Amino acid sequence: MHKTLEVTEARRLLTGGPVVLVTTAWHGKKNVMPAIYVVPLSFEPPLIGLAVHPARHTHDMIRFSEEFALNIPGRDLIHHVQYLGSLTGAEYDKFELTQLPTFKARKVEAPLIEGCVGYIECGLDDALRVGDHTLFIGRVVAAQVESEAFQETWLLSEDDLKPLHYLGLNYYSILGSRLEARVPRPAEEEPEKTLEEAVREDLELGREEQEKRREEEEQLKREEAEGS
Repeated sequence: MHKTLEVTEARRLLTGGPVVLVTTAWHGKKNVMPAIYVVPLSFEPPLIGLAVHPARHTHDMIRFSEEFALNIPGRDLIHHVQYLGSLTGAEYDKFELTQLPTFKARKVEAPLIEGCVGYIECGLDDALRVGDHTLFIGRVVAAQVESEAFQETWLLSEDDLKPLHYLGLNYYSILGSRLEARVPRPAEEEPEKTLEEAVREDLELGREEQEKRREEEEQLKREEAEGS
């Protein structure tokens, strides 16, 4: 059964992506703000979109400094993320209040926050007014990630190394596990085979491989027992 939502609530259905801590620096002042309106825009050049409401202090910090950094927190920073979203940098020094340790970025003046699982540094490429937000288009100038957390994709092997995802209100989550999908074969190789048949065949091959592996492990155990 479907439930009708207000059109202004539709955005919450797309919520669930990683939350980022946007750090900025301008004229000796530093600021940090949590954000979820973040999206990759281009592969080459590497562009990332960050939507910020003009009322936020971060908005002017980006506009004047023409750069920003995205810090991707893990679950250990969940309470800091929520707290940082409740204050304005126009009135408070958030780094002073939270005592979050930082380190120097590679290419921008904005600080990077210790304890995050990934970092993206951006120079401002453009700024567009989109509805009631400004879409800042950042050109990626540097990026780094915890090596045990990421290898081509997020590994999701340890909870402490998973990016923190925002669900809305004051609720957050971390992803459970990484699933591997079947890679489609070129259509011209087996045009008569349906996807359902191909997937069923792959699953059967997978089961055979697992059974073979179990037999090899059992054989190894028997050999070890006989040797002892």
